[in-house]
Amino acid sequence: MLAIYDWFGYELQFKSAQERYRLIKEAGFDGVLLWWSDGFGRDCYGRNDYHNGPQIAREAGLFIENIHTPFQVPKNLWLDNLDGEAVNDCYLQCVADCAEFEISTMVVHPPDEDYPYNALILDRIKRIAEKAEQLGVNVALENLWNFTNLAYVLEQVDSLRIGFCYDCAHHYRNCPSVDLLSMYGSRLMALHLHDNDGTHNHRLPFDGTIDWSVAMKKIAETGYSGAIAIEAMNWDYKDLSTKEFLHKAFERAKKLEVLRN
Repeated sequence: MLAIYDWFGYELQFKSAQERYRLIKEAGFDGVLLWWSDGFGRDCYGRNDYHNGPQIAREAGLFIENIHTPFQVPKNLWLDNLDGEAVNDCYLQCVADCAEFEISTMVVHPPDEDYPYNALILDRIKRIAEKAEQLGVNVALENLWNFTNLAYVLEQVDSLRIGFCYDCAHHYRNCPSVDLLSMYGSRLMALHLHDNDGTHNHRLPFDGTIDWSVAMKKIAETGYSGAIAIEAMNWDYKDLSTKEFLHKAFERAKKLEVLRN
């Protein structure tokens, strides 16, 4: 199964959400990863449009691989005040949204290492885990500049509903010496596949420096059977039309699927 982040170029303008998902389906993709917020103009088609996304995507023949929760203020999770509680409440609501819209997994950005995890954060994560267990939702923490925080949660929170989202470009750029997949592959819940040219992430696979034969072999060794999920953006592809970008992304996803198999 092949999926793509639905807001692959949020500055691109579409007449409707239906058009966006129709083009994704026509390019060949089976599913989408949904941006779960009205940030980045995501609400451009109407109030609370992102809540309508699952139905519109499914009507286009696409499955929902996961949602990406808001990431503008994850550092606030460590604050012992109302701002900290607001972030925690946001994540708890996302768990409830996943259950309501029948979406199996939500992706979360843990704070970077400038905001080290502590007992307060651990308590909040455990509250999120408890709700996720009650509602049958996976919470996948994404690796960014946050290996210490990510490892802390995975080692301290013993829940089958708390795992991680493997972002390959973040890994190869930020902590290439750490073998994330060997360490935590048994808790892999989602993929973000895109390339890195040494300075910029979110390029299409094979347009950067990642050795994809090695990367996909490591993913395969975890036993993960979820979708090949592309998280490339059109930032470096302004010469391509929307259709051209999506078709190129689909062809790259097929190549990755072959390498994993």
